[in-house]
Amino acid sequence: MRIGLSTRRTQALIAAALIAVPTLAGAAPVDRYYERSFVLAANARCGLFQPQLTAALTAAAWQARGAALRAGGNDRDLADTATRARARAAATRCDSADLKTVSGRVRDAFSGWSRMARMNFPGERAGWSADRAAYARPTWRLMQGTRTGASPVRFGVIGGMDRPDQLAAVVSWHGRSRPTGVRIILRDANVAPRPWLARELPPVSQRRSIWAAGVEAADAGLLVEGRKTGQMWLFPATAADAVSALDPREIFVVEFLFRDGSVARSSFETGDFAAGRAFLSMGRA
Repeated sequence: MRIGLSTRRTQALIAAALIAVPTLAGAAPVDRYYERSFVLAANARCGLFQPQLTAALTAAAWQARGAALRAGGNDRDLADTATRARARAAATRCDSADLKTVSGRVRDAFSGWSRMARMNFPGERAGWSADRAAYARPTWRLMQGTRTGASPVRFGVIGGMDRPDQLAAVVSWHGRSRPTGVRIILRDANVAPRPWLARELPPVSQRRSIWAAGVEAADAGLLVEGRKTGQMWLFPATAADAVSALDPREIFVVEFLFRDGSVARSSFETGDFAAGRAFLSMGRA
């Protein structure tokens, strides 16, 4: 029996809604990215969802993109995937019964995200922990931790009820003087548009440096347990955008420069940093 165009479209759109469910494990990563890109494009054109649900879908799309890349995909193929999804959304009528069915299922699937205050975004070797809860004191909203020597280093987005979110590195130095400057080193997308997938920085000619704009004493809630003091180095808003633009498989480095000319380095995995930022954009839980 021949299946009609309307029936096939309905089946495809319902599949899109089901694949968008965060807990479903059966769909391939590239399929999840395609379907979430389709739903986001349809939403942008037709105004299907409220801002909070849109932010949840955006986080899910970034997650799916990262999973597809880690599964062996590449930027060019995923860009083509997103283009096909947007074209399909552009060809779908906003008042179609199919799209109404899809939007309802997506709304049900992601409604629980609005009640999630915390979420982990695992990577290949390290991940990001996100926290949308409201705290009076500064706290980590999005964070990945590592060490340089015996000194614990945390990097990510800090915020509080009385201060806006800001990218920061917090370090408690062990057995040496404090640094005089801190910078992020990462691939310069303007010079080297293709991801650098070695577990090291690209050549010097392809790097970009973003210096911290200020430093202050770190609040106790930002420190690793057992540490009593530490420094919080704050970066400009452009730094978070630069990290978000990296491939999830890439690394970036935070360098701490000292008065004697020595340098301490901490490496971080980009992972789903962009997805974590989208999760935070849902607002305080």
